[in-house]
Amino acid sequence: MGYELTGILLEKFKAIQRTATFKVREFVVERSEEINGKVVSNPIKFQTTQDRTSLLDAFKPGDRIQVSFNIRGSKWEKEGKASYFNNLDAWKIVAVSLDENTHKPSEPGIDKGSDDFTTSEDAQDDSFIPF
Repeated sequence: MGYELTGILLEKFKAIQRTATFKVREFVVERSEEINGKVVSNPIKFQTTQDRTSLLDAFKPGDRIQVSFNIRGSKWEKEGKASYFNNLDAWKIVAVSLDENTHKPSEPGIDKGSDDFTTSEDAQDDSFIPF
């Protein structure tokens, strides 16, 4: 299943050759949203792998981008103790102008949020708590 996130490219790192057959490049996208009148910013780290490490070459910090990605998880065990890790693997990156942003923020980099988790029933019941 694929996901998308729109935000401002904060930082991009150099590609790292982890093994003879595996290359990775990380980058950070800031997604900001207004919650109860306060702007909350979230720096989110993604990675690209193999031939996709060049996807970032066309962008510079400060650019507004949309990242299409998959969520990958892995388990690592050492001395009988299990640890779990998640990676956000980007497979497509495109430039986004403010006009193309579906949420049309009032300020660059700020999303007003969305109603993705509400239904028409929720709107009728003010006491609804989604957890």
